[in-house]
Amino acid sequence: MISVVILGSGNVALQLIRAFLKIDTINLKQVYTRNQEDINTLKDSINTTNDISLLKQADVTIIAVSDDAISSISSHIKNSFVVHTSGSVDMKSLNNIGRKGVFYPLQSFSKKKKVDFKNIPICLESETNEDLLKLEKLVSLLQSKSYILSSHQRKKIHVAAVFANNFSNHMYTIANEICEKYNIPFDILHPLIEETSNKIKNLTPEKAQTGPAKRNDAETIENHLNLLSEKQQEIYLKITQSIQEYGKKL
Repeated sequence: MISVVILGSGNVALQLIRAFLKIDTINLKQVYTRNQEDINTLKDSINTTNDISLLKQADVTIIAVSDDAISSISSHIKNSFVVHTSGSVDMKSLNNIGRKGVFYPLQSFSKKKKVDFKNIPICLESETNEDLLKLEKLVSLLQSKSYILSSHQRKKIHVAAVFANNFSNHMYTIANEICEKYNIPFDILHPLIEETSNKIKNLTPEKAQTGPAKRNDAETIENHLNLLSEKQQEIYLKITQSIQEYGKKL
């Protein structure tokens, strides 16, 4: 049995809370949140507090709050081993008096979208081997896969994740905008999006690249630009140029 306390009630915190509650060998002793309404549906299942001075001791205390609040909130914690869940914040930014670590699930979380932690890699860091073993045990109970990364490495994978997830999702937003403008259902693109995602499991992204930019199809590119708004044209041209520059390296 491993005991856990969680601070936070945002997307990451709620997903961890739901996952931990389903595992008999994890004792979720307490959840701290300033806004009790965020966890109304879970109040009957867990002990909650909005007073950080009343935190219970646990094997692992997890701070799952916004990046800019980690340093401040950690300075009020007296628990023996404290970790945060951020991809971009250095482990040394924790200001607790005890030992420090990181438990970073590399995934995009939404409160209403259930996730399966079996498919989520979790990046770990700690000051001692003993604490690293605790985190690895927690990962194994979630049936996730762990990666031991330094704060420097984690910052690099976080920016890579922004390109792979946040930026690609913005491309979907623009594609949906174009579909709506011309009265076309966006779901017509779902199979294409899925094929692109599946393809890069077997090919490097560079080798999987297709399209008019890859082919240097100037006529098609020009026709596309004529269909786009000025802002969309700017993005289209920059992405096209980047694809063509990468193509020259191959």
